[in-house]
Amino acid sequence: MPGLVDFGIYFGMGLGFMLLYLLLYLYATPHREITLIRGDNLPAAVVLAGALLGFALPLANALRVASGVLGVAAWAFIALVAQLAAYALVAMLLKDFPRRINRGEMAAAVLAAAIHVSVGLVNSAAMNY
Repeated sequence: MPGLVDFGIYFGMGLGFMLLYLLLYLYATPHREITLIRGDNLPAAVVLAGALLGFALPLANALRVASGVLGVAAWAFIALVAQLAAYALVAMLLKDFPRRINRGEMAAAVLAAAIHVSVGLVNSAAMNY
């Protein structure tokens, strides 16, 4: 099947960058999302889902439009930086954001997820170079 090797390379890169982003995000945030999610904290799951989608949207576009693996890597790095900026914006807008998530405040989680996804959408759209 023609293209299967290229598919494997790019799909593997996509999954690898998603895993890298997830690990960096979990390490960088002050609240422990996985522990909270295991404890049935819905807001923690909403924020993490929004952050993952916010990164996956531009990464998917990068996999589609970038010319070569270095291009994908460069756009993935830009998407990662954009998502870190999104988290900084959330932390600036919502004082004590980690504490709000720990307390199970859904409104804070929904706003954070919306910011992450919105930044991801704009980032993805801006890749039309």
